[in-house]
Amino acid sequence: MAGLKIESLTVGELAANCWFLIKEDTKKALAFDPGDEPEQIRAYAEKEGFCIRHILLTHGHADHMGGAEELRRITGARIYALREEEPLLLNGMTNLSVFIQHKALTVAADEWLQDGQELDLSGIHLKVYHTPGHTPGGCCFYCEEAACVFSGDTLFRSSIGRSDFPGGSMSDLVRSVKEKLFPLPDKTVVHTGHGEDTTIGYEKKYNSFLG
Repeated sequence: MAGLKIESLTVGELAANCWFLIKEDTKKALAFDPGDEPEQIRAYAEKEGFCIRHILLTHGHADHMGGAEELRRITGARIYALREEEPLLLNGMTNLSVFIQHKALTVAADEWLQDGQELDLSGIHLKVYHTPGHTPGGCCFYCEEAACVFSGDTLFRSSIGRSDFPGGSMSDLVRSVKEKLFPLPDKTVVHTGHGEDTTIGYEKKYNSFLG
């Protein structure tokens, strides 16, 4: 993982993982799913000595996007999300912000992404995978150089995301994991939206939700 560093901060009442992928020579960073406490996120970045330049959203639920708008305002970072997630991100009811954070929160991306798109952000290369099922426009971000994937609520250690929210589908979610994530190398570390890390190899062997 030459030149890249990964850190995380747990934010909000639902204990969502906000991940940082940092280019060590420039100290420029990507932030994944800043779901709450944007000032705490900014302060953490300052304390650790890196600068958040880009914000990437795996999906539009409030515990993953609730702090994105304010974090963009205070850092000047650009926001990226999959095009299919735009309706959810712009609806305070279906993105659950009225329930989780007790007010309607919405956010529009600076750039709407598509399945299979490759990004070069501050010298960090990512590939975007559309992984519907938890939400219609959920996605995962794969970094080959760091041998990791940021899965949001698509895949957890020995589990998968819920599919009972608006637009969710268990069959789509299982298909997303099997067709988009399981082809990644077994050693790929999965940085999840909640809880602990896992690997693709571990989940292929032990995840009972995926057969």
